[in-house]
Amino acid sequence: MKIRSVETIVVRIPYTTGGSADTGAWGGTAWTTADALLVKVTTDDGLTGWGEAFGYNAIPATRAAIEHMIAPMCIGRDACDIESLMRDMHAKLHIFGRGGPVVFGLSGVDIALWDLVGKAANMPLYRLLGGQRAPRLDAYASLIRYGEPMLLARNVERAVDQGFRHVKLHEVEVAPTRAAREAAGADVAIMLDVNCPWSVQEALHMARQLAPFDLLWLEEPVWPPENVAGLAMVRAAGEIAVAAGENAATLLQFQQLLEAGAVDYLQPSPTKMGGISELCKVFTLAQAHNATVMPHTFYDGPGLLAGLHVNAALGRGSLVEWRYFDLEARLYGERLMPHAGTIEVPDEPGLGLDPDPQVIARYRTD
Repeated sequence: MKIRSVETIVVRIPYTTGGSADTGAWGGTAWTTADALLVKVTTDDGLTGWGEAFGYNAIPATRAAIEHMIAPMCIGRDACDIESLMRDMHAKLHIFGRGGPVVFGLSGVDIALWDLVGKAANMPLYRLLGGQRAPRLDAYASLIRYGEPMLLARNVERAVDQGFRHVKLHEVEVAPTRAAREAAGADVAIMLDVNCPWSVQEALHMARQLAPFDLLWLEEPVWPPENVAGLAMVRAAGEIAVAAGENAATLLQFQQLLEAGAVDYLQPSPTKMGGISELCKVFTLAQAHNATVMPHTFYDGPGLLAGLHVNAALGRGSLVEWRYFDLEARLYGERLMPHAGTIEVPDEPGLGLDPDPQVIARYRTD
């Protein structure tokens, strides 16, 4: 199969989060919609694969990288020779950055190509990767940042009432975390993602204050995120397991995290770090270091499906991150909605599901 076209599609779907959320904490502009950058790769025989490139407020830059640099290099190449194609593009485009919009764009194309190969082989992706089907995987509700303890507590209770036994917060203060633990009870796992706000000393101080809440992990506590030595210090002295990797963009960065003893949980993001090809390598690397992979899948499209299938094939105790948004519409309808804290692994070829064309037509921005 030869690649005939690479198309980018932006969808913008309104959402709510059970109350006012501090979404201005990420990227400066507050979110009122869940924006996704879809990548559609079509072959000369008409087969279509779907991917997703990391976007949010960076969508214009990622889209430009795909349309002006990545797509022209893909046309005419063998869609089944993913390893060779991705290696060539990473090498030729490295001067424009080993992370950021270029790698985000490569990630989206890689996911779409794996979807294509699975469809061509008439196999679901988890089987193509050598896994056996786990009908459902455990998921955790990944909440937005609320800031207000009682509002957070209400949404934690809502998630627990819906069957989630794992809930992740995005707070940066003690009071909301305390309120969340009280609302969840002792039997629900609580994780805390603080998004790189603190120096090492500040992180150690906060870890001591957070210790009574029995966190499963403390995620990205140190600024900057590439301060591997600082993360290792927090892990060694903070008495809370450490998770990181959402902002890592290469396999070598994940290796550095593991070799430094900086993490208990690795969090590669398939739409940011090279797609399914690189995600599989991180799982293999983690097994060699006795670490657990918890893919970052704060998405609702092919990025979520990519993490789900690799998790099903290679995961060992790996949870699925479920973005806890109340969306006006969903790209896959009800198929990926969690039930009792678990998500179904699609058994159809490729990623298993294609985005609903009616949802795309209604919410696309161009």
